[in-house]
Amino acid sequence: MKKKQIETILYSVVGVGAMALIVIVLNLMAGVFKTRIDLTADKAYTLSAGTRAILKKLEGPVEIRFYFTQGDKEIDPGLKSYAQRVEDLLSEYKQASGGKVTIKKLNPTPDSDAEDRANLDGIEPQMNPMSLSGEKFYFGLAISQLDETVAIPGLAPQRERMLEYDLSRAVSRVGNPTKPVVGVMTALPMFGAPMNPMMARMGQQGQEKWVVLQELEKDFTVRQIQMDTDKIEDDIKVLVVIFPKDISDKAQYAIDQFVMRGGKLLAFLDAMSLIDKPQNMNNPMMMNMPGGGASLEKLLKAWGITFDSTKPAADINLATQLMRGPNTRPEPVPGFLSISKEQLNKEDTLTVQLDHLMIPFGGVFSGDAAQGLTQTVLMKTTKDSQLVESFQAYFSSEQIRKDFKPSGKEYTLALRLTGKFKTAFPDGKPAETKSDDEKKDDKAKEEKKDDTLKESKDSPVVILVGDTDMLADQFAVRVQNFLGMKILQPMNGNLNLAQSMVEQLSGDSNLIAVRSRATQNRPFTRVQAMQAQAERQYQDRIKKLEEDLKETQNKINELQSKKEKGQKYILSKEQQEEIAKFREKERSAKAELKDLRKQLRKEIDSLENRVKWVNILAMPFVVAIFGVVMAVVKSQRTRAR
Repeated sequence: MKKKQIETILYSVVGVGAMALIVIVLNLMAGVFKTRIDLTADKAYTLSAGTRAILKKLEGPVEIRFYFTQGDKEIDPGLKSYAQRVEDLLSEYKQASGGKVTIKKLNPTPDSDAEDRANLDGIEPQMNPMSLSGEKFYFGLAISQLDETVAIPGLAPQRERMLEYDLSRAVSRVGNPTKPVVGVMTALPMFGAPMNPMMARMGQQGQEKWVVLQELEKDFTVRQIQMDTDKIEDDIKVLVVIFPKDISDKAQYAIDQFVMRGGKLLAFLDAMSLIDKPQNMNNPMMMNMPGGGASLEKLLKAWGITFDSTKPAADINLATQLMRGPNTRPEPVPGFLSISKEQLNKEDTLTVQLDHLMIPFGGVFSGDAAQGLTQTVLMKTTKDSQLVESFQAYFSSEQIRKDFKPSGKEYTLALRLTGKFKTAFPDGKPAETKSDDEKKDDKAKEEKKDDTLKESKDSPVVILVGDTDMLADQFAVRVQNFLGMKILQPMNGNLNLAQSMVEQLSGDSNLIAVRSRATQNRPFTRVQAMQAQAERQYQDRIKKLEEDLKETQNKINELQSKKEKGQKYILSKEQQEEIAKFREKERSAKAELKDLRKQLRKEIDSLENRVKWVNILAMPFVVAIFGVVMAVVKSQRTRAR
């Protein structure tokens, strides 16, 4: 018996020692390989295929210098935690590059060589919120290959979902230092305006360049093209046309010939611009008026496409909740569309991973692409949509909801055209208006040979989008100040989509999948559908109530006209009875609406509670079941012995 007890003790000690050794070895292996398990639905913490493709194309070694000040001074624990996640991500880059990427960690404390190196690399010092003396610290990345260096001057937790994109873009840039030329033609003040000294005295500042252009300039050489141009330069690889208001035939001819030469065109049109204000701004009544639309009518006609530049799309299912006044509650605006994953092309690399776009009063495309062209729809409305007049879309959202009549048609908001394009100017360059003297001079000269290209060369691509306001800062990004730095946070995927389109047209689509991971949004689609259904029920009942009110008012007016002289301000018995009936109808309708709202809120709350309880209890339940099963199995094995 005593010998058996000694054996049991020995086996226990050996078993515990073996288990401890296994745990130590596993920890050491995990420390070396640093493999992470990503359980998120969209694999938010796993390197995307685009990043791996960029790393695979590297032709030489790339060094990533990670600057993070870690001295005796206290650092925000949140920043420390984020720094560890940054380091984990860098380790994944190193592993995925096959040895081409090396990581160098530097601690730029005050007056150190690392601090001097950080300043040379363009890393910006940040304010330390934990330091009472106002000391600064460094937290950034520098990516180098040969003599080319790209800095990410400051890292902020608010931009964590953009980190992989920022890093992959930097790696791509050092590997391809020559930037493609992108031309931008626009009638909007996108390139900003310098500060006027006279206006500066009144406290007004100059206009900054739009963020979308600032972001494009990080990867491309952006060149402004005037709206009255007659030729697009040959070195421009991608032409971006944004709100071509009142564009001339001469400029459309230049765009046409650019496409015929095999150029890539990205055009943002509009049915109602919120940025382009009416010319008569001195009139107070015009201050809040939206602008008009913009199109490329002659070019679209040649391509078999029609764009309505006067009627934006309204969609009851995609209505955005907006505050329309300082003291008002949010209300759904059917013309201000919040696009979800269901309205985006799930098979196209541009849109497959996007899921949240904002389209303020955008127009729609219709028609079948001309012979030789292939049309791909990138974005569309739901079938509960209709086209409305611009003025009504902007000022009468409530009336639109009341009178809403779904077309049963999914309108196209964005599309791509590929194939063989035919010129929109078969008769050659459009004639210009000239004076009599100029006409005489022309007659004296020999007639020049028409060099208009009639069919496209190479493989041109045209992408058309039915809105321009989506690119404006106020509808695309949120600007925050973080420790003295200006941090840009995407509000949606608008800028991501625009940048992805330019990158795809310029020939590099690897960054598309990386960027789209940064703005994942998970709308509660079932709740939204319930709310949309209740909204329709409300509006039907409200409309019936208003019809009753109008009918009652007509009846009162009719009775009023039959009253005798001297009874103008005295209500007759008939009028009093009629008004009493209406008041009763009103009370009944209000009570019915109140009950409907209660029922809706009850169903939504019940649905949300079920989801919460599933999320809270599902994993513990699975663990408990697993534990019970293991206990039963162990018990059966013990009995078998």
